[in-house]
Amino acid sequence: MTDNRSDLEIIHQVLDGDKSSYGSLVDKYKDFAFTIAFRIMNNTPDAEEVAQDAFIKAFRSLAKFNQEAKFTTWLYRIVFNTAISYKRKQKREIIDAVEELPDLGVARDNLNLESDDQKKYIALAIAKLLPLDATVITLYYLKELSLDEIAQITDLTMSTLKVRLFRARKRIAKELESILKSEAITLLS
Repeated sequence: MTDNRSDLEIIHQVLDGDKSSYGSLVDKYKDFAFTIAFRIMNNTPDAEEVAQDAFIKAFRSLAKFNQEAKFTTWLYRIVFNTAISYKRKQKREIIDAVEELPDLGVARDNLNLESDDQKKYIALAIAKLLPLDATVITLYYLKELSLDEIAQITDLTMSTLKVRLFRARKRIAKELESILKSEAITLLS
């Protein structure tokens, strides 16, 4: 059963004392909160912990939420900051584990690959990006957020964000070329 209430209606109900209504916001945005956390943490258990912690932080700060702003931008900023904080605390190797990734169209125009192969190779290429770049690519292509929203979430200036997005796309293309060359050599040997 889907909850047809707007985010603001739910927030008002929570602030008026109906704390159980917050579960509707969690249900509505848990998958994407996990995706953002996963892009930075690169492993499922840590991403789940970050997403859960971010929802708790958001709940505790709900009274401070500027209701003129978009709730999702505010929430995703909390998830992003929480993940960065966790990452700094851990200071350990990044684990290559990527689940569903967006079809960025990078391979589609130049290669005749099946959809599953495209996703696999794009996932490998994105996994080699810096966590912030992987997050920017995910927010822009998977969630189709505007550059303004991404800038708010990541706290990057618009010019820095555009440069990161441009460079990340170039790195993905370069990685795809490298991955596909090695794949072709393996197939030919």
